[in-house]
Amino acid sequence: MTPAAQKSTQPRSSHAPELRAAARHFDRRRFLTVTGAAAALAFTTNLPAAGAAAAAPLDARRITENPFTLGVASGDPLPASVLLWTRLAPAPYQPDGGLPAERVAVQWELAHDESFRRIVRRGTATAHPEFSHTVHVEVGYLDPGRVYYYRFRTGTWISETGRTRTAPGRSHLTGSTGLSFAAVSCQAYSDGYYTAYQHLAGEDIDVVFHLGDYLYEYAVNSVGGNRKYGDRVLPDLFNRETVTLEDYRLRYALFKTDPDLRAAHAAHPFVVTWDDHETENNYADDIPENSVPPEEFLLRRAAAYRAYWENQPLRAPQKPDGPDMRLYRRFNWGRLAQFDILDTRQYRSNQAYGDGWQTPGPDSADPARTITGATQERWLLNGWAKSDAVWNVVPQQVTFSQRRNAVGDNYKVSMDSWDGYTASRERILAGADAAGIENLMVLTGDVHVGYAFDIKRDFDNRSSRTVGTELVATSISSGGNGSDKPANWDTYMTANPHMRFYNGRRGYVTVALDRQSARADFKAVPYVTTTGAGISTVASFAVEAGRPGLTPA
Repeated sequence: MTPAAQKSTQPRSSHAPELRAAARHFDRRRFLTVTGAAAALAFTTNLPAAGAAAAAPLDARRITENPFTLGVASGDPLPASVLLWTRLAPAPYQPDGGLPAERVAVQWELAHDESFRRIVRRGTATAHPEFSHTVHVEVGYLDPGRVYYYRFRTGTWISETGRTRTAPGRSHLTGSTGLSFAAVSCQAYSDGYYTAYQHLAGEDIDVVFHLGDYLYEYAVNSVGGNRKYGDRVLPDLFNRETVTLEDYRLRYALFKTDPDLRAAHAAHPFVVTWDDHETENNYADDIPENSVPPEEFLLRRAAAYRAYWENQPLRAPQKPDGPDMRLYRRFNWGRLAQFDILDTRQYRSNQAYGDGWQTPGPDSADPARTITGATQERWLLNGWAKSDAVWNVVPQQVTFSQRRNAVGDNYKVSMDSWDGYTASRERILAGADAAGIENLMVLTGDVHVGYAFDIKRDFDNRSSRTVGTELVATSISSGGNGSDKPANWDTYMTANPHMRFYNGRRGYVTVALDRQSARADFKAVPYVTTTGAGISTVASFAVEAGRPGLTPA
């Protein structure tokens, strides 16, 4: 999110003529079918059409430079399965990654031990040029609730070793150590270094939830923005906004060459969801930030969604169809926690009153408007109705709790957050009530600060009961160094009595859950515009199971 963003009326991209030319080949109705969208994406990116001959094989012994420059990753752990990921790119800053348009055989191994003496599973996957030589391996028939190590090899090259784990089975309630996880968000490359990830890689946690803005579409100059490279010059192809599939693939390559991000991915399985910048700032469904036709924007969205799936540890059901991608999904950690990962970007109604911070009114309260879409909303509420988990956790993108920007009656709220979709929020809270959800926890990113909220059943009534907890993870780098008390700290803490914590430094939040309680630790680094920062815990809170409400720990 860009603070105080308004829907722009001016296009920003030099690629607009290229997209308009492609869009003219597809009328709106045709484009909005799956086959039309897939054909449109193939038209604009030179992907092979369905039924085309497969690419020729490449002898991996011809790869003369390390192809594992973007590291390894795992994600979406299930009780008997994990997803392993890598992408071959010996020259990551070239459009083709330094490989010809040929398919490459990649061997993988999964073991009980880091030295790979006790191999559990092994196999061969194919890195296709059509998918930017990425590899997604769904490894099954594993034991629940245990740690595994994995690696890839092709030709004479062996990747770094990654560590992952499976989720516990349904018979598991708490285990001996419960569950620990981290929530992260917002990693603008040019705003600073990913030092927080260096520290996260060393944390003793089970899984990481990335809550969006993994990628930013904005141009990155030759010295890396705030990173101010002195002896390194980035290619000019990064100094433009991402619009095409090639643009997005290259930008992921830039971000993923960061050693601290690579270390965090290798250390922990990630569960990812997007926000806006993986495509374009503050878009809503098929409505872009800028005044371009929806069919043109959907071509861009198709490119962005495809690159997102290619470059994240996501399973086959999340593979996009043109401009559509089913990213919301559910995971269980035994019977201790149910995680319902939301997508509040792809299906939402347009922001009310032109977006930005506005005085709430009939438009923002309109019950016909939605931030999740009707299908995803039903899916969430039906899932809660069937849940037998102690904790119901909702990793999602934008601030859920009310957040007024002024004391008194003359306040504004963010139209991009749940404050701009109050009927949607009311339906969610009513659904939690109806399902008997006692331990609701919402995880949020987006705003580049850390917050802790008591979720109120009625935010406009200060005596309303607390029904859950919202933990907002600050950014990894977005916003630069930040400060412990931003300029509006006093105003926000006074105007929002349910806001229990507010800090503007970079970092992440870790959460430990067991059957009796939850503990959240907000961790921050003092600076990101240079390397080497330490990390400290700036606040800790506890929540007792069955008694919603944050207590300083």
